[in-house]
Amino acid sequence: MEDLVESILDYIRSDYTDYAIMINGEWGVGKTHFWNNKIKKKIDSMQLNGKRYTTIYMSLYGISNLEEISKKIFIETTQLMDKNLRKFMDSTGQNTIPEYAKTGLDMANFFGVTQNGDKIDYSDFFSTDDKVLCFDDLERANVDVIDILGYINNFVEHDHIKTIIICNEKELATKLKSSNIEMKTFIATYLLDKQGELNTTDKPMVEKIRGKIEHVFDKANDYERIKEKLIGETFDYAPKFDYIINGILMRYEKNPDLIRFLRENTRLIITTFERSGTRNLRILKHALNDFQKIYEMVDKNYPNLNNRIMQTMLIFTIAISFEIKAGKITKDKFINIKDNSEYKSLLVSSRILMDNRQFYIKEFDNNYYYNFKAEYRFFKFIEYYVRTRIFDMRLFKENMETIRNTVDTENLPGYKRILTEEYWKISDEEFGKIVLEVLLDVKQGNLELIDIVKIYAYFSYFSRRELIEYDIKSLKSVFFNGMNLSSLKSNYCPNVEEELSKIAIEQIEEDMNEILKHFNQLNNQLLDKMYQEKAEELFKCIPMKMEEFYDKFENECMNVPIFKYYDAYQLFQRISCASNEDIVLIKEKLLNRVEKFPKEIEAEIKNIKLLKQIVDDYLKGKDQTIKIVMFKEFSKSLGVIIDKYKVNIIPKKEEKNRSNIIFIENIGKIWYN
Repeated sequence: MEDLVESILDYIRSDYTDYAIMINGEWGVGKTHFWNNKIKKKIDSMQLNGKRYTTIYMSLYGISNLEEISKKIFIETTQLMDKNLRKFMDSTGQNTIPEYAKTGLDMANFFGVTQNGDKIDYSDFFSTDDKVLCFDDLERANVDVIDILGYINNFVEHDHIKTIIICNEKELATKLKSSNIEMKTFIATYLLDKQGELNTTDKPMVEKIRGKIEHVFDKANDYERIKEKLIGETFDYAPKFDYIINGILMRYEKNPDLIRFLRENTRLIITTFERSGTRNLRILKHALNDFQKIYEMVDKNYPNLNNRIMQTMLIFTIAISFEIKAGKITKDKFINIKDNSEYKSLLVSSRILMDNRQFYIKEFDNNYYYNFKAEYRFFKFIEYYVRTRIFDMRLFKENMETIRNTVDTENLPGYKRILTEEYWKISDEEFGKIVLEVLLDVKQGNLELIDIVKIYAYFSYFSRRELIEYDIKSLKSVFFNGMNLSSLKSNYCPNVEEELSKIAIEQIEEDMNEILKHFNQLNNQLLDKMYQEKAEELFKCIPMKMEEFYDKFENECMNVPIFKYYDAYQLFQRISCASNEDIVLIKEKLLNRVEKFPKEIEAEIKNIKLLKQIVDDYLKGKDQTIKIVMFKEFSKSLGVIIDKYKVNIIPKKEEKNRSNIIFIENIGKIWYN
């Protein structure tokens, strides 16, 4: 971000410019905040060649004619020239003049009311080398964008005033295409009729009308032409959201419990925000404001609620806010879902019965609750609150009573209680029982591998505070054995850092190092196991289910070293039974893949080398046929892939290789599934 600031300041520092610069970014990402807090302050404090720069900011939101822009510039400059106004702003700590105050000052000038009799210093109107103009919300003006840019060009080209334009070019492009669409359609239809093209059948009617509109009303090209003339540089504003979100959370510091909860779950907030598919910080702020109300109501009425449920409420509040407020869905999508049970039933019907009517619900759940396990995932009172802005106490109490009676601490397994709620909320009477229950689960390897690692952090903490009688050495022995048993039935954990970030107690590094090292070894074994299963599933599609092979390969294996996990001889058997066309397609996909993901697939290169040797051995002494030519090209492509990596040549296998090749040659075209 500092590099972007410096690039903009370099433009301001330049002695001579005849172009403007543009800051482009999506709605709600904080472009105006970036201007006010990062750029404006630095420009206002700059002094070059004995001159101080003055920034003049104008939002074009709702501007309906160019005269309004001129009025805004006049108001800004005359206010800045008013010494008494400047003194007042300094004394009150004001950095900017409120829009309401600007309106009052504008009307005072209109009715001839002077401000303490100050006379206008006309020299200021002729001084342009110390001004910086900033035009914001270009895409939200009600004036033709081409006209606005032409207007701004007067300042830039003729007066050489430093000018910054802030906009969302994505929305601007949409606006250029969709403005006055009814009128454009009418005129395009009229012209087609006059030219005798309306009733011809060479093209569909819609395509002809669209083509004529683009030909006659090609505003997009006009915009590109004037932009090329006016804009020297375009900077894409893509802020680091971790830093910005931490700033957003500061507004809740008056509520210590809430701010503690939010800071502990910053990663959840960021992850949910990223999965929304938007970069709209404004919606996130509204969602967190809504969650403040929800948190305070829960804390007041149900003070001992399970921490995991509060985390799920946080995810759901942010998720439902983005789905509704970002215009991704209509508000009706969730209206008919009355509770969590119905929500889960819809998930079952969409997944098992392939009910496409509920496809959206499945996508919503897969997206926002990916790798986040929670029994209760739909809160009707939150959905209703976000959708209608009414906090329904009846719904709230109904939902909370259901939660308390079904998924709250009373019915949770001991290990979940330790992982999902603050341990100090467990009563002394329950604590000893839960510790024994969890240790038994660990010893028997009944838990997921990553959960055992997280539980060890807690037990290490308990041991150091003498809450349990086990010392660190004994604990490590129990947990190591439990991890070994767990690894036999656990799944690979892809998001280790995210999972470990959920540990809500301070971790001692020397306690965790050995456990984490052992976990990583076992987790890598699980990764190998997962890839071996994936490779078996993928390559068994050759040669009989090639469409399925291509689909799996493109969507699941492009950046995975999948060839490392499958026997090269069996792979050649399968490819040799594929059609010539499929051999060519596989070759092209391999070449495309190594260009896109060379680092990710490097681990498989030894097997690729072995596959090439097998192909070359097979080709020796063969008469020329189309398939043989295809295999020669295939081998050549494998060589291109191998040349991208500086690896040692794999020595040839013994004579066993030759017998394998002879066996392959005698295989029929249709064989095992």
